[in-house]
Amino acid sequence: MILLTLIATAALALIAAAVILVRKLSGVDQSLPVTAEWISDLSTEQYRPMMRLLDSTDIQFLRDQPGYTRAMEAQLRRQRVQVFRGYLRSLNADFRRVSMALKILMTHSEKDRGDLASVLMHQELLFLTGMISIHCRLALYRWGLCTVDVTGLVRIFDQMRNELCSLVPSTLPTAA
Repeated sequence: MILLTLIATAALALIAAAVILVRKLSGVDQSLPVTAEWISDLSTEQYRPMMRLLDSTDIQFLRDQPGYTRAMEAQLRRQRVQVFRGYLRSLNADFRRVSMALKILMTHSEKDRGDLASVLMHQELLFLTGMISIHCRLALYRWGLCTVDVTGLVRIFDQMRNELCSLVPSTLPTAA
């Protein structure tokens, strides 16, 4: 009976955390600086350090040092997770802006873009579930229980960015 209560409580806590995370992730700044300069500045290169930030190599290096303590590892993990979350916020904001720009382009398109709308919805769903998964894995990473791989999220962002670049005329004004 106690085990069943604990499982139910854990399930409710996970559901509540997912709802809060979804609301937090969707509440991105809706300003849309769609200029040729803004679009050309979009790149996955800024997320390259993020891909290596939680690599186990640094943790293993720390463990091999004289004087290593678990507290040192915990502090390193905490700091890395903090920095990683900053990258995630930036990636989420960039993804939302690209998504919004694509929606605006579809709305103003002279022809029906149902194909793009379907792809966009699918990519948004993949990105959202990926973000939820990454946040859950980050919590576990902090205690050394799993790894975190963000390449899938960056790939989804890059696909959306490429779609936007292919649709936006290169004659769009640059920011002053």
